[in-house]
Amino acid sequence: MSHFLNGHDRKRRQPNTVLAWLCIVLVVLPSCRIPCLREAEPGPDLPDTFNGRISAENSSQVSIPEFFNDPVLTCLIEEALVGNQQLKILAEDIQIANNEILARKGAYFPFFNIGAGAGVMKPSVYTPQGAVEDQLQYLPGQHFPRPLPNFLIATDLTWQVDIWRQLRNARDAAALRYLGTAEGRNYVVTRLVADVAENYYTLMALDKKLENLDSIIQLQEKSLDIAKALKEAARVTELPVQRFIAELRKNHSEKLIIQQEIIEAENRINFALGRYPMPVERHSDRFIELHMSPLNVGVPVQLLSNRPDIRQAERDLAAAGLDVKVARARFYPTLNITGTVGFEAFNPKYLFFTPESIVGGVAGSLVAPLINRAAIKADYMSANARQIQALVNYQRTTLDAFTEVINRVSKVENYGKSIEIKKQQLEALEESVDVAGRLFQNARTEYLDVLYAQRDLMDARMVLIETKRQQVSAVVSTYQALGGGGGGLPPVFDFAPVAVPPSLIELDPEDESIVPPEPLPDDAKAGD
Repeated sequence: MSHFLNGHDRKRRQPNTVLAWLCIVLVVLPSCRIPCLREAEPGPDLPDTFNGRISAENSSQVSIPEFFNDPVLTCLIEEALVGNQQLKILAEDIQIANNEILARKGAYFPFFNIGAGAGVMKPSVYTPQGAVEDQLQYLPGQHFPRPLPNFLIATDLTWQVDIWRQLRNARDAAALRYLGTAEGRNYVVTRLVADVAENYYTLMALDKKLENLDSIIQLQEKSLDIAKALKEAARVTELPVQRFIAELRKNHSEKLIIQQEIIEAENRINFALGRYPMPVERHSDRFIELHMSPLNVGVPVQLLSNRPDIRQAERDLAAAGLDVKVARARFYPTLNITGTVGFEAFNPKYLFFTPESIVGGVAGSLVAPLINRAAIKADYMSANARQIQALVNYQRTTLDAFTEVINRVSKVENYGKSIEIKKQQLEALEESVDVAGRLFQNARTEYLDVLYAQRDLMDARMVLIETKRQQVSAVVSTYQALGGGGGGLPPVFDFAPVAVPPSLIELDPEDESIVPPEPLPDDAKAGD
């Protein structure tokens, strides 16, 4: 008897064993032929210094008002950060990225749908279904009506169980891209601050050029009067008079060109501020002696945390790593659970009779790709390629940021030294113009000496002004290259950003779903 029972139990357990082996095959078999990922080439090491330059302080931490020390410019920058249309467009990009997180977040929760339906059916009596229904009674002596109505109110459940973190990794990737989009907007903020400042200083330089032309025109008008007086005294010919007149006409023409450049520079600022053309206030009298906050470059590794474009590239790299995991999960089985519960009856008056009218059901399915997985493989390899692209872009962005700092710091220093030399040249030329004017007035030198001396003085002043403009522009660009200008005003959002897990904001290295944070080691692999 016991042998019979044991054999009966073994037969009863046999279907369960087969089902267990079937589940194991569904889990293991699809993952046996996952393609190998390609590895990315390691990038160059970030130097410890900026070609020998380091400092304890970093100018990127200096606020906009403190760095520029110009209330007028500060007001213009604040207006630009509020009214600039490009920033408003980028704010909408952040909104889109924000909504993508909400969409991805909802994907791994169950979906519930509620609905109602009604229908009618009349099977033929000469069919098995019709013949059976013709004999059925729902109560003693009560046959079902013909045709047979049907009324249903039910709720449906659909849920893909996130076994392999596929849906959560997609959510985290969307959160990282949201953070990257915000960093991209911050980078545009730094560029906007630099553009407004550069155009502001360009306006000051153009004002000084106009002032220089006016000064030279006054000198040439005096020389013209002297030439006319000497001609009347028959001491010179008409030639000096006409040469001075021609030089005056040339400089008056140059003034009109500079005035046009001023209008265009003002309108570049107005466009950045999001307003229609109007005069821009500035104080140009102190341009040549303008001094801003001293530049402190800090150490190169600070670029990784101070530059918004590097932080954006880092977020994109981390998101690309999660995309690879999402694509890999498609090789594994997916567990889907469906269920229905509701009320169903052929007559509305019986619809909510319980438990007689209650209908329900639940089912689960484990589905795995087996044959013709080319599309899944292609998506997986494409995700791998995009991850390598993101890594190379991170390396490229870091290299570009380091190079920008080197170039601009060097430019600030060299142009500053050039300005000091040009000031000495200018002193000598101013003295030569004075001497030439007195000699010409006493008919002891040719008019060409006066003309050339005045022209050299004007050119030297123009070069000095342009060199100063280039130096100031380099200072502004260095401030931006170090990451300064991004904290002028807090980002303006017209929506409530979703809560992003702190592990994503800090890129917690203990979270296996996140690509390692900066700085990336040289042996970082794209397939890790």
